[in-house]
Amino acid sequence: MILTSLDDLHNWARLSSLWPLLYGTACCFIEFAALIGSRFDFDRFGLVPRSSPRQADLLIVAGTVTMKMAPALVRLYEQMPEPKYVIAMGACTITGGMFSADSTTAVRGVDKLIPVDLYLPGCPPRPEAIFDAVIKLRKKVANESVADRRQLQQTHRYCTVQHSMQRIDPVVTGAYLRAETQLAALKPGVGLAMPAVPNTEPSETATAPAELS
Repeated sequence: MILTSLDDLHNWARLSSLWPLLYGTACCFIEFAALIGSRFDFDRFGLVPRSSPRQADLLIVAGTVTMKMAPALVRLYEQMPEPKYVIAMGACTITGGMFSADSTTAVRGVDKLIPVDLYLPGCPPRPEAIFDAVIKLRKKVANESVADRRQLQQTHRYCTVQHSMQRIDPVVTGAYLRAETQLAALKPGVGLAMPAVPNTEPSETATAPAELS
């Protein structure tokens, strides 16, 4: 006799063996060095880091995400099989952090690119905070239903902007900032009003300096 339901059995198997794909871009990712060590023992939660998105069901994003890196992040997320989850780790990942004030390329929140299941604030978050986030995610997985998953996936996550990624060329020289079409395309991704680029070209109506008598 089996005194359980299909949902409980299925969710128990998934929450006990989350396979994360670690996407680190900055200093927050350094905390994983301590997390995987013997003091905190990352593996005791059944977490097995994977190097391929096709074998992962949890994406942990840590660090600043720029517009140049955004297409790669979206592609990794799309390659992960369903059901999949996302943890946004650190202030820079959640809001852009200290780069959100004057950077023209930092994305103000990874939820503008991919859906996020759990936000983990900190600069950087301690390993204990990462464990707490994993425990909260496991509770979320335990309450899911197999029958309702397709409907819930469209509503239970937060995604602010549906991005249509465009290739910007050239990026290194910064010449794209002077083009009005590219500037308009960047504004939704940046999230804040971008500073005006001064016009350094000589004006046609400029008058010549008066000759000295």
